[in-house]
Amino acid sequence: MKILVDTNVILDTLAAREPYNKQSDVIFELIVKEHIEGYMLTSSVTDVYYLLSKMYNDTNARNKIGGLLEIVQVIEVTKADCLTALKSPIPDYEDALIFVCADRAGLDYIVTRDKEFLNYPKAISPGSFLERAER
Repeated sequence: MKILVDTNVILDTLAAREPYNKQSDVIFELIVKEHIEGYMLTSSVTDVYYLLSKMYNDTNARNKIGGLLEIVQVIEVTKADCLTALKSPIPDYEDALIFVCADRAGLDYIVTRDKEFLNYPKAISPGSFLERAER
């Protein structure tokens, strides 16, 4: 199973944001153990770095990003993806771009805590994803 891990779920684990990190930690354990394949967008790399550097410091943020990049694959965002997302019926452009990239990469799910994004195809909450993964 291939999943795109949204920025908010990544930050739950890397910043130990309780209580959300309980489920996100399990998701990353599944990725580390290669039970599922984890992906993130290139734009999430810089977003996560920026937020972690503000919470901690540059060195800590770089170390956390380095560890993350050892276990997940990164999906590039292309100009074609950006243009396709502009025409998407998903009103939030960032969510539309995530969906377009995940779809192009053939991913099964987008794991997110973004409540509005959960109304769209492939988007699933961490808890719902873990229920499906356990089957």
